[in-house]
Amino acid sequence: MNACKVFVPRDSAALAVGADEVAKAFMDEAAARGLNIQVVRNSSRGMFWLETLVEVETPQGRVAYGPVQASDVKALLDAGLLEGQKHSLCHGLTEKIPYLAQQERLTFARMGVTEPLSLSDYKAHGGWAGLERALSMDGAAMVQELTESGLRGRGGAAFPAGIKWRTVLQASAPQKYVVCNADEGDSGTFSDRMTLEGDPFMLIEGMVIAALAVGATEGYVYIRSEYPHAIDVMRQAIQLSVDAGYLGHNISGSGKVFNLHIRKAAGSYVCGEETAMLESIEGKRGVVRAKPPLPAIEGLFGMPTVINNVITLASVPLIFSKGAAFYQDYGVGRSTGTLPFQLAGNVQHGGLVEKAFGLSLRELLFDFGGGSRSGRPIKAVQVGGPLGAYVPESQWDLPLDYEAYAAVGAVVGHGGIVVHDDTADMSKLARYAMAFCALESCGKCTPCRIGSTRGVEVIDRIRADHNKEQQVHLLRDLCNTMLHGSLCAMGGMTPYPVLSALNHYPADFGIEVPASENA
Repeated sequence: MNACKVFVPRDSAALAVGADEVAKAFMDEAAARGLNIQVVRNSSRGMFWLETLVEVETPQGRVAYGPVQASDVKALLDAGLLEGQKHSLCHGLTEKIPYLAQQERLTFARMGVTEPLSLSDYKAHGGWAGLERALSMDGAAMVQELTESGLRGRGGAAFPAGIKWRTVLQASAPQKYVVCNADEGDSGTFSDRMTLEGDPFMLIEGMVIAALAVGATEGYVYIRSEYPHAIDVMRQAIQLSVDAGYLGHNISGSGKVFNLHIRKAAGSYVCGEETAMLESIEGKRGVVRAKPPLPAIEGLFGMPTVINNVITLASVPLIFSKGAAFYQDYGVGRSTGTLPFQLAGNVQHGGLVEKAFGLSLRELLFDFGGGSRSGRPIKAVQVGGPLGAYVPESQWDLPLDYEAYAAVGAVVGHGGIVVHDDTADMSKLARYAMAFCALESCGKCTPCRIGSTRGVEVIDRIRADHNKEQQVHLLRDLCNTMLHGSLCAMGGMTPYPVLSALNHYPADFGIEVPASENA
C-alpha cells in the first residue's frame, strides 16, 4: 500500500511559524499510531496567513488545512485528515481556495506543488521544456522570441528584456556574463525569495537560456545575505543541475558551456542597483557606476553582461516552452504577462498573488487581501517598495500596469504592496523615506547623499511648524533636484514617497490647502 502524502512547506515564512515542528509532529504521531505516511517538504503556496499550510493527497486532489501548529496534529489525525475529512482548520480542495483559484499562475505554477530540489518533480511539471526548445534555435531567434513576448524587467525599471539581450548578443567580446539580481531588499517583497527557495531550477533554466541566447559562458546569482535558506537551496540546485547535465561544459549534450556561481550580497540596499551590484560581485565597495557605458556593453569585469532580476529570468522558461504569443496574451498594452504581486503590511490576507497586468489595486486589497488586518479603513498603500509612491484611494481603480502608474507619478516596481490604515501619519512616513535614503546611499552623488540628509531636516521643520510655507517650497525644490540629479534610483526615486505623501495627505503635514494646488 502506498504511503499517504502529507505536504508541509519548507519556505522561510512557514519555517518562521513552526513548519519544522509541524512536520516532526506528523512523523512522530505516524510512528506512534503505525500510520503509513510520507511527509513531503514542498514549497509555499504564498497564502502566508494560513501558514503552516498542511495539504494531504486524496483521490479528489490535495486538501488544505491551516494554519496548523504542532499541537493541532493529533486532533487533525483523529478527525481524519489523511482522508481529507472536515475540521475547523480545513479549507477543502487547495486549488479551489478562492485566493488561489482567482490567480493566473504562470511563473508560480509549480509553487506549493513540487519539492524544490526534486529534478524529476520539476521535469514532470514542465521543467526544461523551454531549454530544450531554446537549444534548437540560434541566438538571434532566441532574442527575437523574447522580444516578441514583451517581457520587461520585473526589478523596477521595467526595461524591455529583449533589448538588453540583443545588445549583449551583438557586442563583441572574449567573455560575456549573465547576472541575476536577487538582492531583494524592498520592503514587503518576497517573490524572489519564494522562487529561490521554492522553484530554483526555474531560475537556473532561465539563466541557461539567457546565456545560450547571448553567447555567455559564466553566470552569477547575487543573493542577499539575509536569505540563508535561499542561498543553501540554490547551491544544492546548481550542483544537482551540473550533475544532471543542465549546467557545466556540455549542456544537455549540446556542447554548449555555462557555469553558474553564487555571490552572497554584502547587506547594502544600494547593491540592488545593477552597477553597484557589479562592483560588489567584483569584490569592491558597492558604489553606483556612472552610465554610460551601459552594463550590456561594459558590465561585470568590463565585459558585456545581461542583468535581470529573479522574476524576469524565471519568466523565460515559460516563454520558450509555450511561445511568445502565449505569454503576450496576458496583460494589457505594453505590460504583457503576469506579475507576482506581494501583499504585506496592515492587510488581512498577506501573501503572493500572481495576476496578469491590468487588475486594480482595489481588487488586490479587498478581493485578495480582505481589507486591513486592524479592521480600520485603509488610508494609503505604498506600491513598488520603499522608494514607491503612496497611492491614495482616488487612484485605487487605475489598472496596475507600468504606463498607467507612471502617468500619475507612481511605479509598479517589483510588485511589492504595503498597506497602511487610517492611523498612519504620512509626514512620518515621508520623513522615513528621506532617512532611509540617507542611511542607504552609497554617497557617490551629491543630490542623494546631501539631499536626503537635508530632506529629513526640512520635514522636521515642517512638522514643527517652523516657517511651514517656505519649508514646503524648499522640500519640493529639493525633491526636484534629487529626482533629476541623482546617479541612480536610490536618490532619484526617494521623492516619490515624499511628494505623494505631501500631495495626497497634506493634513498630515498640517497643511490646510492641498499642496498640489500651490505647486
